[in-house]
Amino acid sequence: MAMKSHNLWLLALAFSAVAAPAVVLAAEADPRAVKEAAAVARAKADEAAADRHYKVPRTPYGQPDLEGVWSNVSITPLERPSEFGSSINLTKEQALQLESAAVDHYIEGNAPTDPNAPATDTTRKHCQGPGGLDCGYNSAWKDSATTVARIDGLPHSSFITSTPNGRIPAYKAGYVGPRGRIARDEGEGSVTATRSPMDNPEDRALGERCLTSFGYSAGPVMLPLLYNNNYAFAQSKDYVAILVEMVHDVRMIRIGAQHRTDGLRPWFGDSIGRYEGDTLVVETTNFPRAQAFRGAWQELKVTERFTRKGPYRMLYQFTVEDPTVWDQPWGGEYEFTASKGRIYEYACHEGNYALSGVLAGARAEEAAAAKANR
Repeated sequence: MAMKSHNLWLLALAFSAVAAPAVVLAAEADPRAVKEAAAVARAKADEAAADRHYKVPRTPYGQPDLEGVWSNVSITPLERPSEFGSSINLTKEQALQLESAAVDHYIEGNAPTDPNAPATDTTRKHCQGPGGLDCGYNSAWKDSATTVARIDGLPHSSFITSTPNGRIPAYKAGYVGPRGRIARDEGEGSVTATRSPMDNPEDRALGERCLTSFGYSAGPVMLPLLYNNNYAFAQSKDYVAILVEMVHDVRMIRIGAQHRTDGLRPWFGDSIGRYEGDTLVVETTNFPRAQAFRGAWQELKVTERFTRKGPYRMLYQFTVEDPTVWDQPWGGEYEFTASKGRIYEYACHEGNYALSGVLAGARAEEAAAAKANR
């Protein structure tokens, strides 16, 4: 799938998995949607019950076998919407309402679009993304989530479970927070008082340049996006490789290794792993500034735990800590689900006219301003 829309939706998309509710509740959901959501809830509960005595298979090296293609697509946000208060678990009625609305949204997104609808039409019918910024994407273009995250069959209100309100803790007193476009390569194109984000390709965000995924698809922490939420896990005796569909990233995890001390900060940080029983534990440090996570990077440490819970379920748990940014560690969990088929190439630059359009538009504005000042 190629990125063919304008770049402005990237800002909203990057936070779509961490912002307020992922769906807009319809006053009356399509009966088909309600039926589908109820069937999914029953199937998830039955699956968790059937997996109660699941025995994790082993690789030829005796390690828990996590190989395969997995998806983390979900309508559940990273942080808990305020209406759910301190409740980690949703009630059956709440989950049904959210999932019915999501299925209804999906059905609506598959309906024919009026070819005469203006680009400024940001009604729910024509624009399904945050702020109406992805009007060019209907259900066929997206990896449309229709289910909430469940842990052992229980529906969750957010990925974060470590804090009472299910939200990221406040920054430390005196911490000024992330400044500028931290998600941009801070190399030769670094913005200064005399430079603009429209001056050079190097000034644009990493996702726009098709260098890495926008948002935090590759992680850590691994979070779902608008589309391409698939991951292929491959294991050898000394490595685990995670191929990330969005955009073409591969996370390399060194088993039994030590963190590097040469001062280099590779893409996605420096990940080392170990096995604890049925669980792969991954610790990542040495993040590059260009891939700061919620403002943290220099002292950031993310610990992930991958535990297979059944033939089609894998528990993902994460803990985030940076003593220079937060007073306490925080974390959460969700389940990956097995995905059929293989991962195909995401040709990010194919048809990507947005990047050249941004730069060309800025040059046109500069030429117009120069002409007006003559």
